[in-house]
Amino acid sequence: MHIKLLTISTLYPFPGCERHGVFVETRLRQLMTRYPNVQAKVIAPVPWFPFKSPLFGEYAKYAGVPDVEIRNGIEVFHPRYTVIPKVGWQLTPFFIKRAITRQLRKLIISDYIPDLIDGHYFYPDGVAIKHVAQNFGIPFTCTARGTDINLIPQYPRPKNAILSVMASSKHNMAVCGALREAMIGIGGEPEKITTLRNGVDLSLFPFVREDAQRSLRNELGLPNDAPVLLSVGHLIERKGHHLVIDALTSLSKAVLVIAGDGEASARLRKQVELSGLSDRVIFTGALRQEQLAKYYGAANALVLASSREGWANVLLEAMACGTPVVATNLWGTPEVVASPEAGVLVDRNAAAIARGIQELLAFPPERFATRRYAEQFSWDETSDLQMKIFEAILNGQEVGQRVLSGNVRVTL
Repeated sequence: MHIKLLTISTLYPFPGCERHGVFVETRLRQLMTRYPNVQAKVIAPVPWFPFKSPLFGEYAKYAGVPDVEIRNGIEVFHPRYTVIPKVGWQLTPFFIKRAITRQLRKLIISDYIPDLIDGHYFYPDGVAIKHVAQNFGIPFTCTARGTDINLIPQYPRPKNAILSVMASSKHNMAVCGALREAMIGIGGEPEKITTLRNGVDLSLFPFVREDAQRSLRNELGLPNDAPVLLSVGHLIERKGHHLVIDALTSLSKAVLVIAGDGEASARLRKQVELSGLSDRVIFTGALRQEQLAKYYGAANALVLASSREGWANVLLEAMACGTPVVATNLWGTPEVVASPEAGVLVDRNAAAIARGIQELLAFPPERFATRRYAEQFSWDETSDLQMKIFEAILNGQEVGQRVLSGNVRVTL
């Protein structure tokens, strides 16, 4: 079956923000690699903003985004939508809907008529996608990614809108079992929700032997006589970089590399200075995946101190390179860190994080064992189940346990 797919999400990489929504791009690329009969285009709306000056902070990065680009052989469209900072987030689905509608009309005129919409993130994206799909008569699915389910439904109006998306979609997906249970908990129909976990690209994140770390650290300017810790993610409170910095005060000699950018950058740098850690903390800014893989391989441990995660890709990326993790024990993370070879789970406070790091540094798993653990999470099973779902929808079948049975690693 040849499928014309249209992936829609505001979570998608663009020039200058290569890791923004990279998990959506990666899942699509893996599906198309495994199933060449899938043709895809992407609509990835971005906020409208006219000024590129850094004085305008995070919004300035949107000014230079092209209207259309080719990424990894996939045509990606970036229509603009209006954003009213802080006060207008409940209006955002309407503005995103208008942006998607304009772009989809152009696609249809150019003779690309999608068979199916592959939507990501239930609010605001999913709400907009639902209206567009209904207006154009195109079936759609939606995938939960994290805060769209574990945070936003605490507000009544967005919660009701999310439930409407779940009811209207042909099928719903969650990147971890904890998110699926949360979706059911707020009123989602269990038969319409499948856990479709992310995988890891084992070639993009190659195994690094312990004896090869020295040359890698020399290349990156990292010390060979001290433990190297890595904290990866947007520089925002939710990612917990500040807790890892606090934990570092209890760890003599260890060096911390923080990879990412975001609104908390100045605050974190000030925290490092006031803590007397300036000679032991390195800020790299946001890194491309190929460069990030080198830091994973050079590190003794990845530390993830998030307050909320669906399925944190950085965990498996580090493990694929042979590096175990210390991660906060919440949401989907225990589903990723489910063995001593993977690393250590801790409570979300600086003291517990420091103890977890000390434990891992004192009794590290063999790096090859950590890599072998990550190899269980290839993308093939994910792509196979995703294709089953898409084919069932296009064949007019109800997507439930009977259709999806036989995949032992996916929860229904």
